[in-house]
Amino acid sequence: MSIPSAARKTKNLSPRYNITMKTGAKNISGLKVAAVYMGTVVGAGFASGQEVLQFFSFFGLPGIIGLVLATILFVFFGLIILELGQRLNADSHREVIQYAGGRWLGMIIDGVITFFLFGALTAMAAGAGAIFKEQFGLPYILGSLIMAGTTMLTVLVGITGVINAISFVVPLLLVSVLGITIATLVTTPVDLDTISGWARASRAAVPFWPLSAVTYVSYNLILSVSVLAPLGRHVGNPKILQKGALLGGLGLGIGALAINLTLLSKVPAVSGYEVPMVFIAAQFSPLIQVAYSIVLLAEVYTTAVGSLYGFAERITDQGKPAFKWLIIGTSVVALGASQFGFSTLVRVLYPAVGYAGLLLLAGLIYGYAKERLVPQPAFKPEK
Repeated sequence: MSIPSAARKTKNLSPRYNITMKTGAKNISGLKVAAVYMGTVVGAGFASGQEVLQFFSFFGLPGIIGLVLATILFVFFGLIILELGQRLNADSHREVIQYAGGRWLGMIIDGVITFFLFGALTAMAAGAGAIFKEQFGLPYILGSLIMAGTTMLTVLVGITGVINAISFVVPLLLVSVLGITIATLVTTPVDLDTISGWARASRAAVPFWPLSAVTYVSYNLILSVSVLAPLGRHVGNPKILQKGALLGGLGLGIGALAINLTLLSKVPAVSGYEVPMVFIAAQFSPLIQVAYSIVLLAEVYTTAVGSLYGFAERITDQGKPAFKWLIIGTSVVALGASQFGFSTLVRVLYPAVGYAGLLLLAGLIYGYAKERLVPQPAFKPEK
C-alpha cells in the first residue's frame, strides 16, 4: 500500500496558508511564523470556547496547570516540526511524518490526518448550526446547511479570497477573545469556591488533566504539521524558527488561558451552552453578541473550506472529474453527520484523534532524539 498520490504534491493539507508560503517566504519573519502556527490551531472549536471547556475548564484550577503544560508542548513540538521541515527540505507533512515515524507508522498518521480533515468539516457544520440556534433563534439544520453549502460552492469555484481573508480573521478573533476576557474578569471576577464546587473531571473529554493537555496538543498538531513542515523549508535562519515556535506557542497558550478564565468566571451557566463564548459576549450587549457571532462564523467558514479542500485533494486530483463529485458527496455526508451536535463532536471526535496523534508526538520525540544523538544521512522519503 503506497501513500496517496496527493501526498507527493507540494501542496499543503491546509490550502488557506499556501499563499503565505509562496509569496515572500524567503523573507518570512519570526512573527509571521508564529502567526501561521497560531492560525493552524485557532479554529472555530477554539474560538467558541467548547474545546477549552472540554479539555481544561471542567478540571477547575488544575486545568490552568494543564494549559501551562500544553503551552510548553506547543512550543517544543512546533519547533521540532519546523526544524525537521527545514532539514528535510519538506514539500509537505509527508517527509516529516515518514522520517519521524517510518513508512508504516507514517502511513497510519497520514490516514488519521485525512480522517480528521473530514471530521473538522463535520464539526464546523455543526458549529454553524449551534450558532444559528443559540444566538439567532434559527433552526439548527439551517445553519449547518448554509455552512455546508457555502463551503461546497467555495471549493468548487475557488478559495483565493478565503486564503487572503485568513490573515485578517485570526488576529481579529484573538483581539475579540482578549477583549471579552478583560471585560468579563473586570465585571465578574473568578470565584474559587464556586469553581471548586462546579468542576468535575468526569465531565471532561479526557479523564485526567495531564493527559487532557497532551491530547489537546496532539490533535491540534495532527493538522498543524501539514503547514509547519513545509513552512520550515522556507526559513533559512534557525533562530527565526525558534522565535516563531516560541511566540506561536505562547500566543496559543495565552489565548486558551484567556478563554478558560472567561469560562470559569461564568460557571456553572457556561456548561449548558454549545457555544459558551458567544453566550458570555451576549451578557454585555446584543451588539457585541452579534459581532462575536459573525467573527466566529467567519472562522468556522475558513476552517470548513480548508478542511473540505484538503480532504478532497488527498483523495483525488483537483483537475479530475471525480473531484467535483467528491466535494458534493463529502459535503452532503458531513451535513448529515453534523446533526449529532457540536459539543458531542468535540467531546468524541477530538479526543479520539488526539489519542491517535500521540503516535505523532512519539515519532517527533524519536526524530528529535535522532537528530541530536546520531548524525543523520540525507533522508529520501518513500515514493
